[in-house]
Amino acid sequence: MTSWDGTETVVSVAYRIMPTVSAANRGPGQGGSPRREELLERAYGYALTHGLSGMSLRPLAAAVGSSPRVLLFLFGSKDDLVRALLARARADEIEHLNRVQGLAGGGLATATEEIWAWLSADQHRGLLRLWVESYARSLVEPDGPWHGFARSTVHDWLELIAAAQTPAERARPDAPERTALALTVLRGALLDLLATGDTTRCSGVVRRASAGL
Repeated sequence: MTSWDGTETVVSVAYRIMPTVSAANRGPGQGGSPRREELLERAYGYALTHGLSGMSLRPLAAAVGSSPRVLLFLFGSKDDLVRALLARARADEIEHLNRVQGLAGGGLATATEEIWAWLSADQHRGLLRLWVESYARSLVEPDGPWHGFARSTVHDWLELIAAAQTPAERARPDAPERTALALTVLRGALLDLLATGDTTRCSGVVRRASAGL
């Protein structure tokens, strides 16, 4: 599906919520190399702007001040490079969301609106487009390094939202369904926002839905 004759294309995503790939997937030059971490951060910035689908390795290497050969040496393979990029993105997203006020037992409605405030902020569009790209890729191309991303991210978000419930909310028999409803509202509004840019309408939908949680 992908060749390395100068026209190679990176079209995969990762699903681990980790800042780096596991030791088993590291290339011979990885280790704790400062150069690897530097290139990972530069490549992450590039991916936030350009995405991953259809991204050629050569322009990526040129943009980060490296070469395809060096990237393959440091990351092990094309798939492991993209795994590292998406793991970096996922860790970034979780880190930001963990800082959102109202998530630690503040109540489901409050947490839903606070999460939405973060999701709808202009400065997070690049990261969230990358997330949507990864989510969709894992559904239509379930093989390769993007395998399981959609399922894993659903579980991640459900855990995050469930942790925001008050003790009384957590004790309700319909607590799992209410958590899933909050996720459905947030995900649907996010997709709509990314497609249309209509922050006012999407935010109104979230407010109306969260009031009924």
